[in-house]
Amino acid sequence: MITSIDPSLSETIGGSSPVLYSAPGWMRKVLFAAAAYNLLWGAFAILSPLTIFRWAGFDPLPFYPQLWQCVGMIVGVYGIGYAIAATNPYRHWPIVLVGFLGKVFGPIGFVGAVASGSFPLTMGWTILTNDLIWWIPFASILWKAIVANQSQSDILVVPSPRIRLDPLHSFISQFGASLSELSRSKPTLVVLLRHSGCTFCRETLGDLAKLREQIEAEGTRIALVHMGTDEPCDLLKKYNLEDVHCFRDPTGQLYDYFDLRIGSFTQLFGLKVWFRGIKAGIAGHGIGALNGNGFRMPGVFLLHDGQVLRGFRHKSAADRPNYVQLAVRPQACDLSSASAACSSV
Repeated sequence: MITSIDPSLSETIGGSSPVLYSAPGWMRKVLFAAAAYNLLWGAFAILSPLTIFRWAGFDPLPFYPQLWQCVGMIVGVYGIGYAIAATNPYRHWPIVLVGFLGKVFGPIGFVGAVASGSFPLTMGWTILTNDLIWWIPFASILWKAIVANQSQSDILVVPSPRIRLDPLHSFISQFGASLSELSRSKPTLVVLLRHSGCTFCRETLGDLAKLREQIEAEGTRIALVHMGTDEPCDLLKKYNLEDVHCFRDPTGQLYDYFDLRIGSFTQLFGLKVWFRGIKAGIAGHGIGALNGNGFRMPGVFLLHDGQVLRGFRHKSAADRPNYVQLAVRPQACDLSSASAACSSV
């Protein structure tokens, strides 16, 4: 299933890609709650530094309660930071990241101290309330903030037109042709990549290079679409695809046209993705710098006379479709069923 963008987080600019800019209310509530908790906990540690140690059964009590008061001050300062982050979680995500790292490393240090016998297990309840209960909401905020900032960056780099344009007509390849023109002259296999640094996109280019003769034997040409602001000339040269029509789409309008959405965490970073990524890397495809929206899902579509005859929408970034099969034009009597199948892919 393709993961759609949460409409509560989006705004359409000029009929183009949704821009993720407004964090949902639950994020603000979580961060304000974290702020209140930290401020109260910090104040308690400063005003009554030995109480927690008494509850935990320390005997003797620490000789330097001032150190615990310093910890309380640091925790309280984090509370101020969370309150600031709550005003705009997507903009102030670094504060959330620092807090999240502290909540991950804190329990690790606690386990080490307990294992060495220098800290009693009874102090574990503080780890539960200070750290563990915040892992999932903080991680979710960070993930959505990364996706939002990436999408926002694309719009800022290449402003979208205010007038809705048909992307099949408006996008022009390096050879001066639109997808509409290409599809009118012959069936065109439109391969929408993620970004030039993606090892799976490089693998795709390698597959297309190997299968090109078979694809063209079906009377079908290949066209590539990517989201980078620059042409991946070196990659096209590496895979002998310099003469293939290539379309730059930094704002994702063609991806919207083919209903390719932002991927979920599992679709982009699941176990299958890691396993296949290692395999593709060993095969020599490597990985490069991010050039485009790394969160968009890829897809492959057979276009003819402006109509989509076949399609494949990746359910995982690691999917490896059958390009030759997709390049075969359905018979006239099968066109309606092929179009219906494509729309449900």
